[in-house]
Amino acid sequence: MPRNRRPVDRAEKRSEIVTAATALFVDDGYDNTSMGRIAAAAGVTTNTIYWYFRDKDELLIGVLDEVHSETLTRFTTLNQVPLGEQLLWAVGELERYHRLVDTVHARTSISPQIDEWHNRFHSTWEGWVSRELTRLGTPAADIEPMTRVTIFVVESMMTHPQTHREKRAILDLLFRTVGTPTPQ
Repeated sequence: MPRNRRPVDRAEKRSEIVTAATALFVDDGYDNTSMGRIAAAAGVTTNTIYWYFRDKDELLIGVLDEVHSETLTRFTTLNQVPLGEQLLWAVGELERYHRLVDTVHARTSISPQIDEWHNRFHSTWEGWVSRELTRLGTPAADIEPMTRVTIFVVESMMTHPQTHREKRAILDLLFRTVGTPTPQ
């Protein structure tokens, strides 16, 4: 006899699926995680997932949106912290989710929806870096290239592990190079 299940709000069920997928994608990677494993972890059938998400990439975007939203919420508490420390914090967050980051970069060329998400992600953070550089007095002509260099440096720090001290030295050099006061 089937057991009676309590009615679950659609948003709550979607959140449970995203939470299960997040844990599996972070721990085991996207390619090693089947929709069946996600369903089992969320306590639903595989078909149930497809009521909420068209495919695995759409579920990945749900995971990315949730992780990014939570990260932005925590990040806003750092608004009084110097730029260099904010960037180091961001690198730490990205390193924590390195499997998601690797998946996004691997899938941008094969999934238009992941590529679109990736572009929006970059736009958000490039806008923030640009505003911070402007606030620090970086010359207007240097804002765009310095923003790109900063993003490249952050991405490089994630893919080439270094100590906190080494990362700090890289950021200090980066900001000295363009004459921007070192954001302590």
